[in-house]
Amino acid sequence: MSYAVRGMTKDGAFRIFAADTKDIVEEARKIHGTSPTATAVLGRALTAAALLGLDLKTGRVMIQINGGGPIGEVLAEADAQGSVRGLVQKPNIHLTPQKGKLLVGQAVGRDGFISVTRDLGLKEPYQGSTKLISGEIAEDVSYYLTVSEQIPSAVGLGVFVDTDNQVKAAGGFLIQTLPAATDEQIANIEEVLKKLPPVTSLLREEELSPEEILYRIFGRDNVEILEKRPLAYRCRCSRDRVERALIALGPEEIEELIKKNEPARITCDFCNREYIFTVEELEKLLSQIEEKSRRELDA
Repeated sequence: MSYAVRGMTKDGAFRIFAADTKDIVEEARKIHGTSPTATAVLGRALTAAALLGLDLKTGRVMIQINGGGPIGEVLAEADAQGSVRGLVQKPNIHLTPQKGKLLVGQAVGRDGFISVTRDLGLKEPYQGSTKLISGEIAEDVSYYLTVSEQIPSAVGLGVFVDTDNQVKAAGGFLIQTLPAATDEQIANIEEVLKKLPPVTSLLREEELSPEEILYRIFGRDNVEILEKRPLAYRCRCSRDRVERALIALGPEEIEELIKKNEPARITCDFCNREYIFTVEELEKLLSQIEEKSRRELDA
């Protein structure tokens, strides 16, 4: 089961987060039919979104990455209930691995930006962005948090894809410095992180849980887990949402669909669920739009 934990160090120096996301990344791979490279890209983005989502009590957070690389745009979203979803623009792109490593940075590129949107249900969502520095995603999220949100952060992300294309490990951690942290404490953690094995090694070879990853970094006696949150790949799409999107297209677009005299088939980009609207249903939507326009003119 995919899940994440949120906590802090008992010395009050750091906020700490970690997640095992193998199941949601594998589900995303099946839904989108991603190549190994695309799976690694999407998996890292989904994990980053899940970690940022741990801070939410309501609403959702979306990460958008476009680095000009062959994979195209990357989107990942997580909400306060632990639902995670995402996509890559070109899921079939695969670059030949080098020294056993999938080339995430080359696939994403770094000629572009990473943007983070936090929608807390207020009038306007908060959005910030920074230039990509590597395309590896972990470093880019860390740089974004440190520069745009002014929260010094360290991020580790990893996805291991086996020779049969299945996801055998995925997860990550997020560390954020609190005002109480001393220069010595920060320097000590930086040294620990330099020597820390890759995230996928911690998850797959050492079989560490998210909690145990944090114990490995900070010591078991200095970690206080405040929350454990289940994660799942769940989409927010629904027939009502799709219907509202059709209405938003306007009467001209709906009339064009009706003229084809065949059902309109609309597929959600995040989960590949298909919604079918018959000609009669389209005509009913058109009538609703026209009736609303008449009422507004009469008002």
